[in-house]
Amino acid sequence: MFIDIHAHAYLFDSPPQDGHITFCKAEEVLRRYDELGIEKGVLLPLIGPEVYLPQSNQEVMEICRRYPDRFVPFFNIDPRGIENCSSTDFSVWINWFKEHGCLGVGEFMPNMYFRDERVLNMFRQFEAAGLPVIFDDTSRVGYFYGLVDDPGLPQLEFVLRKFPKLILLGHGPAFWSEIGVLETAGDHSGYPSYPIKEEGVVPKLFRRYPNLWGDLSAGSGYNALHRDPDYAVKFLSEFQDRLCFGTDICYANQELPLAGFLIELRDSGRISEEVFEKIARLNAKRLLNI
Repeated sequence: MFIDIHAHAYLFDSPPQDGHITFCKAEEVLRRYDELGIEKGVLLPLIGPEVYLPQSNQEVMEICRRYPDRFVPFFNIDPRGIENCSSTDFSVWINWFKEHGCLGVGEFMPNMYFRDERVLNMFRQFEAAGLPVIFDDTSRVGYFYGLVDDPGLPQLEFVLRKFPKLILLGHGPAFWSEIGVLETAGDHSGYPSYPIKEEGVVPKLFRRYPNLWGDLSAGSGYNALHRDPDYAVKFLSEFQDRLCFGTDICYANQELPLAGFLIELRDSGRISEEVFEKIARLNAKRLLNI
């Protein structure tokens, strides 16, 4: 029924991370997939050192080799790699991972500004390689992880305009909080609970930039929809061709409410079967050619 655009798994037991999380192993992810009706998932390696113990791309690739019918791999590169400069040629790495079956990049979340020249250099090369990128974002350097933008997402817009052939999948609280107009700047990179009184910058960016897609995973994606189901129906219907279901599963007993929410909208007739199928699985299949 579903394809998960955003999942995490480890081959071996993981020590606690981010204060308390013990990341799940592949078999635990598959158990949850069977419970939720998820046929296949995209595994995203966590390589950044800001919060998590870095995970190798090859570990994710090995999981996908062991379970080829259930997982497909993305790879990840830190733009500070090799020489930590804005002219580094990453093509030898990018081409190697493409040749070995990786279908995209993510979760791309260095704690750097979108407009940092090293980040732009990375995006330029991902665009040239024809690879979609799932990013996470936040509100300032030195706080947690994620690409940094300001309220209103002007730096993301700069990137979307500068690299029109680069498909970027928006993810994370600083992105999804902007589905509606923020009541205060402090709501940027948060989880607003109030209804959508006026649409925010995210739907406007979707209309303006066809290379923007949406990763609906995690609490941020679910909150963006669940906070105002009436607006969610409009948003899902209008952008049905560029939204992808996801979980962002990290630990075995994690609450994963998005699948049930989408099924409820479909079964109640609030979104059509066609809209549901596109978001649940067909958009991911088309994007990744799987």
